[in-house]
Amino acid sequence: MSLMKSISGIRGVVGESFTPDLITTVAMAFASHIGGGKVIIGRDSRITGQQIAQCFESVLSLCGCQVIDIGVVPTPTVQIMVEHTKARGGVVISASHNPIQWNAFKLINATGSFFGPDEMNTFLSLVDTITPFGARWNAIKPVMYDSSAADIHIEKVLAAIDVAAVRKRKFTVVLDSVNGAGSFITQQLLKKLGCRVIPIHCDMAAGTFPRGAEPVAKNLKALSRALKNHKADIGFAQDPDADRLAIVNEKGNPIGEELTVTLAAMRCLAKKKGPVVVNMSTTKAIEDVASRFGAPVYRSKVGEIHVVEAMKKYRAVIGGEGNGGVIAPEVHYGRDSLVGIGYCLELMAHSKEPISQIVASLPVYYMHKDTMAIDSGFDTRTIAKKIKEQYANEVINTLDGIRIDFVQHDVFNGGWVHLRPSNTEPIFRIIAEGKSKKQCEAIVNTFKTMK
Repeated sequence: MSLMKSISGIRGVVGESFTPDLITTVAMAFASHIGGGKVIIGRDSRITGQQIAQCFESVLSLCGCQVIDIGVVPTPTVQIMVEHTKARGGVVISASHNPIQWNAFKLINATGSFFGPDEMNTFLSLVDTITPFGARWNAIKPVMYDSSAADIHIEKVLAAIDVAAVRKRKFTVVLDSVNGAGSFITQQLLKKLGCRVIPIHCDMAAGTFPRGAEPVAKNLKALSRALKNHKADIGFAQDPDADRLAIVNEKGNPIGEELTVTLAAMRCLAKKKGPVVVNMSTTKAIEDVASRFGAPVYRSKVGEIHVVEAMKKYRAVIGGEGNGGVIAPEVHYGRDSLVGIGYCLELMAHSKEPISQIVASLPVYYMHKDTMAIDSGFDTRTIAKKIKEQYANEVINTLDGIRIDFVQHDVFNGGWVHLRPSNTEPIFRIIAEGKSKKQCEAIVNTFKTMK
């Protein structure tokens, strides 16, 4: 049975590792950790979410917390509402990109950001040792419901972009929200931006996903067809909790979620100068774009909270992750597909070019991602030592697993590889980028066969 406990939260398969007992224990631990007070709860649309939320909220309430349920909303909406209401914390009930049988608790502290490594370790220890407790009968508060969260989130996004310029263009947009939490709120945002919206896979009541949960090219065939059929200007795809964004151009071709944060940075840096922060696995295109504006780029560990902490440290104006996650401090320190959409439409409005031409102005890189089962019979420490010795003449970074930038290798020169264990699945990730598809596939195959 798979139960993942990491910086990304606690996630498992419902009915196997994700059980009523786990829900109760995590709720008691969270109530104890924050010391009671106001808690914001939101979830994605998967079929198990409502029952898990009701159980979780009941335990929090019985432990003396004031629970505010904001319903099916994107993950960044929960973060924004924690900050907006000055709550003691928040919890998103969503397994994000994991398949439908999974669910999870994503934990937010009073700053509106996810738990950092130290806080998460403290919390996980509490989960393992918590003694059952409850509040006195007269200290128990009823669960409250708040339907204003979407409007608050939308207004924060609108305040960050040139709304008039976008409205003037009257874009036609196809939206694929995988029946997830972005289905309603994103349509509302697009309409406020004067767009004609063609929704597909935007039925939150379905409780299931009509395509693969991740917004990667192989899962976006219906979106591509809809774009061509409707002669739309652009297509947007989200994951179930709407913190990730992928883009399909007006020709129906996915541009790759790796470029989402690059396009957002292109628009943001045109308005204000400042540093950029991305994780170790994000495309080199971000550095090429940043250099046009004289902006430095810093890299962090993979994981939203690591990027956020580095953004605060370096006072970055934009940041994110290459999985389609855009983080805009002017809206909130969290990955947010809505602000990514806003920046992208604003970029198109000001450039007066179709998205395909804007992307064509970027340097061309090829990325290849692969995985290995974590129990595939290799010892990570031994392999790490071997890699460092074998590639000692290259640029090696061990901040998060191992990243190698090839500067002298005869075949791999100009490419890079990042090897690290996943925070969300029992796998080992291998990500490579190169100047050609052949080069990056060769890099991946070389490291995948190492023993």
